[in-house]
Amino acid sequence: MFRTALRNVLAHKARLLMTVLAVVLGVAFVSGTLVFTDTLGNAFRKQTAKSFDGTAVVVSSPTSDSGGGMSQDGLADATLKKIQGAEGVAGAVGRVSGFAGVADQKGKLIGSSWSNTGANFAPGKDGEDTSYDFTKGDGPVKADQIALDRKTAEKGEYEVGDTVRVSTSGPVREFTLSGVFTTEDGQVNAGGSLVLFDTAVAQKLYLKPGHFSEINVAAAQGVSDQKVLTEVKELLPKGAKAKTGEAIADQQAKDIESGLKNLNTMLLVFAGIALFVGIFLIANTFTMLVAQRTKELALMRAIGASRRQVKSSVIMEATVVGAIASALGFLLGLGLAVGLRSALSSFGAELPAGALVVAPTSVLAAFVVGVLITVLAAWLPARRAARIAPMAAMGSAHAVATTKSLLVRNTIGGVITLAGAIGIVSGAATGGGQGRMLIGGGAFLALIGVIVLIPLLSRPVIALVRPPLSRLFGVSGKLAAQNAVRNPRRTGATASALAIGLTLVTGLTVIGVTLSHAIDKATTDNVRADYMVTMASGNTMDASVLTALEKAEGVKAVSGQQAFFLKIDGEERIVSAVDAADVSEVFRLDTVSGSLATLGEGRIAIAEKTAEENGWKPGDTLPVAFHQDGDDRKAEKKELTVGAVYKENEFISPFVLSASVVAPYDSTPDIQEVWLTMDGGESAANEQALVKALGNDPGMNIMDKQELRNSFGGMINQMLNIMYGLLGMALIIAVLGVVNTLAMSVFERQQEIGMLRAIGLDRARVKRMIRLEAVVISVFGALIGIGLGTFLGWAIGETLKSSIPDYALVIPWARIGLFLLLAGAVGVLAAMWPARSAARLNMLTAIKTE
Repeated sequence: MFRTALRNVLAHKARLLMTVLAVVLGVAFVSGTLVFTDTLGNAFRKQTAKSFDGTAVVVSSPTSDSGGGMSQDGLADATLKKIQGAEGVAGAVGRVSGFAGVADQKGKLIGSSWSNTGANFAPGKDGEDTSYDFTKGDGPVKADQIALDRKTAEKGEYEVGDTVRVSTSGPVREFTLSGVFTTEDGQVNAGGSLVLFDTAVAQKLYLKPGHFSEINVAAAQGVSDQKVLTEVKELLPKGAKAKTGEAIADQQAKDIESGLKNLNTMLLVFAGIALFVGIFLIANTFTMLVAQRTKELALMRAIGASRRQVKSSVIMEATVVGAIASALGFLLGLGLAVGLRSALSSFGAELPAGALVVAPTSVLAAFVVGVLITVLAAWLPARRAARIAPMAAMGSAHAVATTKSLLVRNTIGGVITLAGAIGIVSGAATGGGQGRMLIGGGAFLALIGVIVLIPLLSRPVIALVRPPLSRLFGVSGKLAAQNAVRNPRRTGATASALAIGLTLVTGLTVIGVTLSHAIDKATTDNVRADYMVTMASGNTMDASVLTALEKAEGVKAVSGQQAFFLKIDGEERIVSAVDAADVSEVFRLDTVSGSLATLGEGRIAIAEKTAEENGWKPGDTLPVAFHQDGDDRKAEKKELTVGAVYKENEFISPFVLSASVVAPYDSTPDIQEVWLTMDGGESAANEQALVKALGNDPGMNIMDKQELRNSFGGMINQMLNIMYGLLGMALIIAVLGVVNTLAMSVFERQQEIGMLRAIGLDRARVKRMIRLEAVVISVFGALIGIGLGTFLGWAIGETLKSSIPDYALVIPWARIGLFLLLAGAVGVLAAMWPARSAARLNMLTAIKTE
């Protein structure tokens, strides 16, 4: 039987090639994902360990709670000197760091803002800082000097002695480049930039003079890290923490692995979807092969082969195909792992170098998944083949499904679909995370139920398109519609593959478009300002930025939005401190009661929902506690009067105060954004005026309303495009399924096609008949997928409704129309080979075919 199975594999190479392709794609994604994440994790672990070479202990600064935000108090220089003199310590270096963006020759920011860092150059007695290896020049030792990492210097085309413009939280400054270095710093190796300042300059920029964020301690020769840790801990101020360099490296490695797990899971989910779709293709292929070999199998039964042997021969055939596909898929997966790395690099993520890591588990997973999926998909056709009685097979009586089997199938499908629909509707009504869990379970059941019911649905749905097909394409159209429902099970299995892919694509599209519309509406309804200015790093702006923008040419109204923590009626609240005179010019704050003009009188304005929840109204007096620079020990108790209640605005907090009220209590204001209305509105001239006012600072972002929309909606569209790309693999497998179905249909109808040719149906109309059949099946599957996907999109949207103001479901009709057109194109593409084969059949040979 094994020899028979092997012979059958070799005898049907063209048919099995499509099965191999389906398995190869799924396995490649599984193995490629595992190899990629293993390789990346290993490279990051090595890099992290290398960055802590020579560091026995790391002391971190104590932090204080500034009313909801943590701030560093810093480690004093006296603490550093104590540690340097401790027993077993070879040396200790104080470090301080923060954001520093470097402008290129055109004034644009080099690198991604989140990875642009500034730090201090801390030379030892020999004038060297062991963390940095200088390839040109030396480290900065004067207040007007900086050093740059090699890649940043190359990108900016800077040489030693050049003037470099650097952005931090304050006004942009110019420095002289004293040197260029290489380093094992993780952010630099990941594509970030690093600027080194003289220690005194860095302390003034990022902390306070004479203080450090952390201290790196080196152990003397022969002294263990644990011994140094014990000695250092006794010298630390209250709140400071110390850990060994090895412990921190291990923790960072775990954090990296945790982050990679999310990517790993997402990619494996899409691999699972592709393999799930592939099951229908594999099952169809083996059903076709069993149908072709019906008499051969019957003869085997007649000469003594048992049912088990017949079933085993088909299973062995599937095992061989699965093993071959798994091997090819694993090799393709290695290429995919390299491709994923290149793709991430193209988005600006420079990943650490390292050889591919091929773990035994990755190889095992590839083969287990590939073989198991193929065998499972082939099991039902194998079981059917084994149950065929020899004489029935000779007469092809087995080909017709019994009424009882169809009734059982439809009943089961109906029950599962109903259970899924109930789960989805219940989830939509429940809302929140729990509701989304219910929707997920319901979606799975509904998808399975619809797949079971698709053969039943195919007849009435396809019957609707028969009249227009007949009118438009004559006999070819009429025959195509009839052929599409000739074998409902096979049509259903083919349409299911497309339905699965388009359910996911449509659901994601509905959610994405709806959220984008909600964001766009929120921006239009809530913002009056023409521009919003922020730090590219997302950090707090220096108060000097607000002062500079107030003086910009053409500015009509300007208000910073400062986050300030205030204890109101015994509860910690975040307050937006704004310019009382201009806030109504930059935000749309519709008052429900009271007047926003009272902000200038030192009164507080409260959002409607918050006011209702607490029973507050204009005129009420609220007990509050102001903390001096966030220090709970320096609290001043006062009373604030409610001056206005306004409708919710997504761009401002539920509590609003004048910046002048909080100024005495906050020496370092936390200004996240500055909003501006300009004479003449948005224009190139006005934007240039803001750029000029900021001193051409590369670290500042200036966004108009459209860019503000894009900053939120663009992320959603980017995620959708990634999802489309990943789901495209499942649709490729679905195309192969349509090819398979049509090839099987042509094989079974050879005699019929020969007769049609004999009575006058020319080759062109035969081709058209096969193409139209493919289009009908493809569009049928697309309609099922689009309908189910829209239903799921609505349900998930209902769970998000409460957290998104003015939420309204948006059906993307244009994209849905495009999906249907693409489904039709898929049918035409898939029909090319089967249609050509049908048209080339010899009439006489085909008529004689049994």
